[in-house]
Amino acid sequence: MKKILAIAALFASMAVASAQQFGVMGGLTLSSMNGSQKNEDSKTMTLYGAGVLYKADLGAGFAVQPALSYQVKGASINQGNDIVTTSKTGFAELSVGLQWGPDLLAFRPYLFVEPYVGYGVTGSEKVGWSSLSEDLLKKYATALNEAKNKLEYGVGAGIGLEIASHIQLSCQLFRSFGPLYNSDKLEVDALKNVKSYYGGLKNYQGVKLNLAILF
Repeated sequence: MKKILAIAALFASMAVASAQQFGVMGGLTLSSMNGSQKNEDSKTMTLYGAGVLYKADLGAGFAVQPALSYQVKGASINQGNDIVTTSKTGFAELSVGLQWGPDLLAFRPYLFVEPYVGYGVTGSEKVGWSSLSEDLLKKYATALNEAKNKLEYGVGAGIGLEIASHIQLSCQLFRSFGPLYNSDKLEVDALKNVKSYYGGLKNYQGVKLNLAILF
């Protein structure tokens, strides 16, 4: 009887161990932004992200996968009147993914939804405007960086493929809500004449392509 209980306990511990995994991840982020002006034209910027994750199987094909990562997002937007703004932000981001997919032994295709929150820890702005001096353009860029909203929140959704329970490939569409810049902070001398160009710009959106290794 003791041997049977010991074997059962061993199998139970193996099941618990296999149901919980840590991992690392990294990939590409293709992001853009949009605004309220009809003549705006946003160009996608290809950047990157990397971080750590934890996966817990919930049974019936479901799993939850929180992750802590550094995600760099950005875009270049042509706002007309020879104004081109390039914005880039690096976020410390916490996400919680909820997955569902059938376990096909060697493979596990899955769908997932992933709400996230982040805080901007790095950032850069570049303003191109042919009619302005270099010094004034630098002032614009500095003022925009200070006016940028540090807090981000949004949601992603996509598809993934888990291979041999240790490799994940995923593709997701994401969108951050709220404006990219704080309108109140745009009321500085350097930006008063161009507030209308920046106040309506929305936060980043795009596609993430990720590779994760689970242990």
